[in-house]
Amino acid sequence: MTPRTDAIDVRPVTEPEFADWTRALNTGFLREPTVPDDVLDARRSQFVPGRLLGAFDGGRCVATFRSFEQELTAVGGAPVPADAVSNVTVSPTHRRRGLLTRMMTRDLAAAKDRGDVVATLIAAEYPIYGRYGFGPATWAAEWTIDVPRTGLDPRWAGPEDGGRVDLVDGEDIRKLGPELHERLRRVQPGAVSRDELWWKLATGAVRFWASWNEPFYAVYRSAAGEVEGMVVYQADDNWGDGKQPLNTASVKWLTAVTPAAERALWRYLCSIDWITRVKTGWRAPDDLLPFFLPDPRAAAITTQADWLWVRILDVVRALEARTYEAPGSLVVEVSDRGGLTGGRYLLEASEDGTGSCTPTTRSADLALEVGELATLWLGDESAVRLAALGRIREERAGAARKADALLRTSRRPWCPDVF
Repeated sequence: MTPRTDAIDVRPVTEPEFADWTRALNTGFLREPTVPDDVLDARRSQFVPGRLLGAFDGGRCVATFRSFEQELTAVGGAPVPADAVSNVTVSPTHRRRGLLTRMMTRDLAAAKDRGDVVATLIAAEYPIYGRYGFGPATWAAEWTIDVPRTGLDPRWAGPEDGGRVDLVDGEDIRKLGPELHERLRRVQPGAVSRDELWWKLATGAVRFWASWNEPFYAVYRSAAGEVEGMVVYQADDNWGDGKQPLNTASVKWLTAVTPAAERALWRYLCSIDWITRVKTGWRAPDDLLPFFLPDPRAAAITTQADWLWVRILDVVRALEARTYEAPGSLVVEVSDRGGLTGGRYLLEASEDGTGSCTPTTRSADLALEVGELATLWLGDESAVRLAALGRIREERAGAARKADALLRTSRRPWCPDVF
């Protein structure tokens, strides 16, 4: 017998319902359902009327959904208004009843009406979001560095370029971090904006969890005294049978706007006494890290997976927001089962890298779903690969290769954040 869904009310959450919504959120993520009052009060800072959705059955919240305002950096550095999707859960008692579809449909329609160009999310599971028009647009990798095998000089005491690495505290990170991240975001396709709350959460000034372990903070300053990088990390306490230290430094995040800063911070982490392994946290899949080491094999990829997923809400604005690697034109037939932005579009890229996009009646060169367009949009994936996999269709011979010449980038896009 199919469970009834007409009695389940999907709607925006009111502030008095926030505790029940949070309980459902924690249940969906297999966390302790009830949180202390002080933690709940801290989490209320994320409550924006209309941006939290819930499904209610008999007065109890059984599914959760939150979206918030965000900017995503397109290829070329332009910020694009985005609808960031997070906190998506359905309680185990209410699976397979279409609750996520109802919440997602409502949220994407509202985002389209607001004028957002794309929607974004970090997918906990791969198969869920393709049916809503999302496609994986960036990937991420985590390395584990075997410090003794790196070949680095154990006598290293600081950068050789005249810069320096300094330990700081959370207050310093809150002061210095936003400007540094903005410098990175202006040049890194796939990066997203961070608001004031992000920095408070990252440094423990606001806490969403009952327990919080303070990390170490370090910044790299150039010879001119300019902050060009910072790293946040924690360390365990592990000693071998022979009374030898076998500690691991786990990087929470590392931001650098110059290769010199990046090199110095990784070198610093590998020079800390007692540290024999460094786990890098999520990095770009083409990160420079392994080649900062005399023996690149000392840094082994331990995890590699899809990361930022994108859903295009406005094809014209999305394609005009980014820049292009070569001049040329391409006609794409975009199918959108969600009914938000399908159609046939002419993309024309100029010598200066800018592009224009207009609806057209010309014959299509490529036919693809909106999720596949999102996968190509940030320049990471190859249209030739997608055509070989049967995920896009060439209507004109050689169109996929032509698309790659226009869309692909010399460095891969990367999103440093999880949200």
